[in-house]
Amino acid sequence: MNAKTSTVWWAFSLPIIAVLIWSMNIAVTRYVADFITPVSISFYRWLVAFIILTPFMAKKMWQNRHLIRQHFWQFAILSAFGMVLYQGLAYSAAHHTSATNMGIINAFIPVFTIFVSMLILHEIPNRFAVIGSILSFFGLVYVMAQGNFASLLGLGGHSGDFVMILAVFFYAFYGVFLKKWQLQVPLLISLYIQIGFALIYHLPFIAWFGLQSIDVNNVGSVLYAGIFPSLIAPFVWMLAVQHLGPNRTSIFINLMPVFTAIIAFFWLNEAWTIYHSIGGLIILLGIVLAQKKVKALN
Repeated sequence: MNAKTSTVWWAFSLPIIAVLIWSMNIAVTRYVADFITPVSISFYRWLVAFIILTPFMAKKMWQNRHLIRQHFWQFAILSAFGMVLYQGLAYSAAHHTSATNMGIINAFIPVFTIFVSMLILHEIPNRFAVIGSILSFFGLVYVMAQGNFASLLGLGGHSGDFVMILAVFFYAFYGVFLKKWQLQVPLLISLYIQIGFALIYHLPFIAWFGLQSIDVNNVGSVLYAGIFPSLIAPFVWMLAVQHLGPNRTSIFINLMPVFTAIIAFFWLNEAWTIYHSIGGLIILLGIVLAQKKVKALN
């Protein structure tokens, strides 16, 4: 009994570690925006992850080639939404908004997922989901407007926030596709193939925009992005899901705005203002409400 309890409590540290790594990556994304182009760091990130995984995955790829052929186009779609559109747009957004705002907008993923599920899975949201989503959206607009809703009329000043919202919207598709297909493929193989597709997807952008070289100013950020949020965090998150279940694990994603704000405050000297506190609290309350279940009638 004691051993089981200690194991459960130990497992609660897993999603916290994963969210902390992803939060740090948001700050890294904002920091490195001044030293490397979005296309370049996005490509290098997945290249680093691909190189690290290849020695361990080559044999497994051959052994599971029938599964890979069976789900080939599904891997391609997952990679496009989860690794290219989401992360690529996030790197672009970092040029025009703060890491703190990016972290808060990331917390909006569960709300967007509800509506994408309605579109693709035909799941009708309950009244709590609708009210919570409206509440969260109000909080998001409040943060973007910095408490002054009239300022939203000047959209140019909020371009980074809008790009980040689009990125999060695409990531919601990624999560819903995973739920819809429920691929019976080892997770590391799925991750490896999606990374491979991501590298291919980057080639036209590299041909158009060019590829910036790695130097002393960006090499640390590239290595961090390629190792920690691309490999370690997903692996730790998968372990958390195995020990805690998907529902309890997903709640921890709400820590991302808090972790990001703390990191950005100490590292990037970004101010945490009253509108971040008010808007962030409204968003989190809306997310919690949106995940509330309606009791079944007897």
